[in-house]
Amino acid sequence: MTTVLIVDDQPLQRLGFRMLLEADPGTTVVGEAGHGAEAVERTAALRPDVVLMDIRMPGMDGVEATRRIVASGSRSRVLVLTTFDLDEYAYGALRAGASGFLLKDALPDELLAGIRAVAAGDAVVAPALTRRLLDTFIQRVPAPSEHALSGRAGRAEADARLAALTGREREVLSAMARGLTNGEIAELLVLSESTIKTYVSRVLTRIGARDRVHAVIIAYETGIARTDRPPSR
Repeated sequence: MTTVLIVDDQPLQRLGFRMLLEADPGTTVVGEAGHGAEAVERTAALRPDVVLMDIRMPGMDGVEATRRIVASGSRSRVLVLTTFDLDEYAYGALRAGASGFLLKDALPDELLAGIRAVAAGDAVVAPALTRRLLDTFIQRVPAPSEHALSGRAGRAEADARLAALTGREREVLSAMARGLTNGEIAELLVLSESTIKTYVSRVLTRIGARDRVHAVIIAYETGIARTDRPPSR
């Protein structure tokens, strides 16, 4: 059973999510919160598997609430919901440690599948938004030489993470950064999907990524997504 905390400043929106989730035998709603500060408090008290987090709320928004939940070391994982695709806060939420990003108008089955995936330790970004989100990411993140990681300590840390990767693992990370699914990477590299899943797990471990979304962020921050050519057959 997946436990969920619903965070939204609109009571009717919370009610709608509660009705949907409680109708599913695999999920149970353990609580609600109407703003970010309450979300942080209730997450600590209730320890839900997944926090369904709205972004735009008065007072503490969903980005800051996500940052605090992740920084606390909580086992709870955050799935961000927003009304706007490529919301100006979406990247900030993922950088803050959210494990997923979906639109509020997602189909019920998509939302439930996203909650299950995040609870299982996977990362979720709405398929239709993945590549556009990454394109926005590319525009916002400066070239490595200009980025904060260009400092000696940061650069050394970034280089160490990449140095831990084998050539094949580097190819897999580069493909992940382009928004490809495991199936698409398998086809591109002429490998089985199960083999790609193994490589993805190794990549996450070697670079110290929380999940797939975090791995993509690291790929752009370290420059691997900019400098590596797309893998060829």
